[in-house]
Amino acid sequence: MEDAGFTDISGRAISLDCQRHSRFCSEFTVSSPKVSLSRVAGYTCSVWLLAYAVFCFTENTAVLSSAILITLVGMMLHIHFVKVDHESLLIVGSLGVQLSSSYASGRESTTFIEMSDIKDIVINEAIYMHHIIYYLCILLRDPSDPNSVSKVVPLFQSSKPKLNCLKKVYRSCQEVLFSC
Repeated sequence: MEDAGFTDISGRAISLDCQRHSRFCSEFTVSSPKVSLSRVAGYTCSVWLLAYAVFCFTENTAVLSSAILITLVGMMLHIHFVKVDHESLLIVGSLGVQLSSSYASGRESTTFIEMSDIKDIVINEAIYMHHIIYYLCILLRDPSDPNSVSKVVPLFQSSKPKLNCLKKVYRSCQEVLFSC
């Protein structure tokens, strides 16, 4: 079941794909728009035109070479470390939670949290750029005191979905946690 009517905190369209594999297992994938080729071309042209203007005044070819090199390295670093295509949350009631991020370059990052370490999954609020935003997070148990929280793990950090999307994921996660 896919819902495409969601936006992130900046108003950009994102999609949420919810798959309920069983009563004890659900998967949620939040996808962001792909890298915009026109924006990349615009930034590249701006940097190269600026470098050409500097070259015209200095007549130093190192300026043009360094602008090309900086642009290419910057784009590679952006798509490999910054631009996340989609983030997923797989919750298996008896086992734990797997968090995955797929970057524009194809690189994937995965984290697993055992169910015995999870105290709860909650929607939290924060102040971000003079706005109150909501985010989904996992509360981890403190090993020394099971009634307290040792760490908060935020979910969907790159896509930053709005509250209506978070509520849908939250309810499904609570159903899986409650059935265990």
